[in-house]
Amino acid sequence: MTTPPCDRGVPLWLLRERQAYSLKQKIELSQAKIKEWYEHWGGMVYVALSGGKDSTVLLYIVREMYPDVPAVFSDTGLEYPEIKDFIKTVSNVIVVRPKMNYRQVIEKYGYPVVSKRVAEYVHDLQNESDKNKVTCHYRRTGYSQAGKYCPSLKLPKKWMFLVDAPFKISDYCCDVIKKWPLNNYTKTTGRKPMTGMMAAESRQRELTYIQRGCNLYSAKHPISSPISIWTNQDVLQYIKQFNLPIVSVYGDIIDNGEELTLTGIQSTGCVYCAFGAHLESEPNRFQQLKVSHPKLWLYCMDKLGMREVLEYVGVSYE
Repeated sequence: MTTPPCDRGVPLWLLRERQAYSLKQKIELSQAKIKEWYEHWGGMVYVALSGGKDSTVLLYIVREMYPDVPAVFSDTGLEYPEIKDFIKTVSNVIVVRPKMNYRQVIEKYGYPVVSKRVAEYVHDLQNESDKNKVTCHYRRTGYSQAGKYCPSLKLPKKWMFLVDAPFKISDYCCDVIKKWPLNNYTKTTGRKPMTGMMAAESRQRELTYIQRGCNLYSAKHPISSPISIWTNQDVLQYIKQFNLPIVSVYGDIIDNGEELTLTGIQSTGCVYCAFGAHLESEPNRFQQLKVSHPKLWLYCMDKLGMREVLEYVGVSYE
């Protein structure tokens, strides 16, 4: 193991400059970050493969450089069936599984709705006690006990009604179902992960990149995200340019005259997750699920209780 470089955050202007690079420049920068990560950990690395297009592209780039790097797939039970079929076509994949299934997670912790931050704050307020009294004060008012105002720690007023929902809400799902099995693999093998996370995906991921850059060495859970500066258009362009196979539910990549787009499902994240669903134009992910996978849709609505949840949040599902 080499001495780690400093964890380097970047200013927003530099992120924007890098996001405007050509695809060739982005590939070269990603390759440099992969090389840096691989050499620092003496080759003891892996790619966290979800089966989605972003991690598929990352795996392809990594294996062009280091063919023996394993991929690790967390079999959450929340994937489209086509994802599992696709994973079987990829070589050198280790499958890990969570200790709890989705039903157990929502029963114990709550449903993932709106966003990770909102779900976390609602969970705090739904479980107020003497132990988290100070935290709950933050969530309601944004003010610390010393009178300092921190609006980012306050639950937005428009989501305050979720605290009184007749069901539990939390941000635990992703941790329990995905992160914990991968963290356990990291701990038991010593291999350090690379993920297909991109700053363009959300404000939170943008802030993460600004704070740490691509490679984070000094955290409790070191992690590399070599394609952080890429956009969805870069990923689609790369897939077309190198003729990469991707999971069938995406459909085809077409040029609509303005940009590249998919004819099928736009995102292959967890099928039952409602994070961000309120922002989608119709047909949203649940409406698409009803058409593409009606049995999964019925199970989601009736067996997992998502019908009540989506109605309460105000997300269409029919």
